[in-house]
Amino acid sequence: MPDALPLDLDHWLPRPQVRTRHRHEAAAGQADLWAAATSVRLDEAGTLGRLVRWRIPGTPADQTYRGLLAAEPFTVLAEGEGWSVSGLAGRIWTLRRDYPRLGDAEAFLAWDRPGTVRVLFAHWVEPAGDGRSAIVSEARVAPTDTRASLRLRALWSLVGPFERLIGGEALAITARRAEERAAPAPAPGRPAPTRRRTGSGRGAGR
Repeated sequence: MPDALPLDLDHWLPRPQVRTRHRHEAAAGQADLWAAATSVRLDEAGTLGRLVRWRIPGTPADQTYRGLLAAEPFTVLAEGEGWSVSGLAGRIWTLRRDYPRLGDAEAFLAWDRPGTVRVLFAHWVEPAGDGRSAIVSEARVAPTDTRASLRLRALWSLVGPFERLIGGEALAITARRAEERAAPAPAPGRPAPTRRRTGSGRGAGR
């Protein structure tokens, strides 16, 4: 894990069957980038937002990603300045919102109900050099037994290809919003300067 994150994600979910990571840079400070991240709504990231609402029925379209990861069925496992880790557990391959309530981080760590998985979402900001910052997201999924592993493999064969394409949508919006907030106002009669953006995403399922 990067030095920017003051904890080891392997503590929460080691040896995941599925792991994805996305990263976007912005010409903005870490505080501005994190503030922008907390404001992005599901309906602003069209395809990703619709996928989230499909997998978690009843989620309002105007919910922020920050709010989503802090409310049922998620539990905030740990958080600090510029980073947050959330988790849920259950049968994510159903559309019946089969996500038992986890009272706290210890409940997430102890979860071992057969036929289910644990899911972890981590987000953080980190320096990117030359006055730039990056927003990073990592997701991990680990089954509790062989039956859940087979179910997860089948689900990921359908969802995985789309996740690799759209998983960074919210981060791209975050980076753009932070840059807009951080950019100085152009002088009267002069266009705003063009800013360089970079982004990357990768996913792996075993």
